Amino acid sequence: MLTGCGEAPPAPGAGGTENAAAANFLGCIVSDSGGFDDQSFNQSSYEGLQKAKADLGIKVKEAQSASTADFAPNLSQMASAGCNLTVTVGFLLAKATEEAAKANPDLHYAIIDDNTIKADNVKPVVYDTAQAAFMAGYAAAAVSKTGKVGTFGGINIPTVTIFMDGFAAGVKYFNEKQGKDVKLLGWDAATQQGSFANTFEIIQEGTKITNNLISEGADVVMPVAGPLGKGAGDAILAANSGGKDVKLVWVDSDGFLTAPTYKSILLTSVIKTMGAAVESVIKDDLNDKFDPTPYVGTLENEGVSLAPFHDLDSAVSADTKSQLEEIKKGIIDGSIKVGSKASEGLLAATP
Repeated sequence: MLTGCGEAPPAPGAGGTENAAAANFLGCIVSDSGGFDDQSFNQSSYEGLQKAKADLGIKVKEAQSASTADFAPNLSQMASAGCNLTVTVGFLLAKATEEAAKANPDLHYAIIDDNTIKADNVKPVVYDTAQAAFMAGYAAAAVSKTGKVGTFGGINIPTVTIFMDGFAAGVKYFNEKQGKDVKLLGWDAATQQGSFANTFEIIQEGTKITNNLISEGADVVMPVAGPLGKGAGDAILAANSGGKDVKLVWVDSDGFLTAPTYKSILLTSVIKTMGAAVESVIKDDLNDKFDPTPYVGTLENEGVSLAPFHDLDSAVSADTKSQLEEIKKGIIDGSIKVGSKASEGLLAATP
């Protein structure tokens, strides 16, 4: 989907049947409670809609959810507006999206990070983020000086724990290959238990958990909690100003670009290319090519990736960078298996 889009569409106003259709096409988006400025997956999805507007010439409409209570009313608003395609951002919107799709069978929906809805007018967009998180876990273990790295989640749901599973597997792989014993704090992949803020909204909870992980010795931390990543970044900046040397791993987007406040501490990011997927789904719908077959982002199709090390490039050895390239090849060709209990459910019934 992401690599086979063909030639760029004509500029808006350039004429042609696609442009005539675009002028009457309304693409819409409903955020989860993190909002479109979460510097993470809501923002990336929203940017995909805005890019579709610029590239294709469509009309757009948005609705930001302050809480889960806003999901159904926001979706009702989009249906009333006659949205041709409504993108809903996040696993938590699954129930509301399913109900809206059932009530409006002539309208199309795409949901990010959920694959539980089986309906002809709903397209799931999911990501095997464990693959890229595996690489992040390996990198984190390689650069750790304390021999301890940490992670935590917002809520214990598959789209969160799939990151944590991959990160844990990458740390374990590093230990096996390098004869080390780097400890992972905050997540036990075997029991599927760990540290959770139980919110995606209260940023201070991210600060609190990160401070706890740092006090336990973690010098690389990966928050999987949307806006709470900012709380983690603030905790790390404060710790480093006091003499610590802790690094941050961002998720969903390249935090170096979306959360520049944390550039100085950002080791890397586990990226889901949600913006590109959103634009591609909209373009398919515009061209009468919508189908409910799930899109699954992987390392192979570049739906997920490990971001560059940017300003902390010198902190990662040439040997580690070379090993990461080999790991990427191994995951793609199947010689390295990245298992995740979360992915078994999230990616089930996908091609």
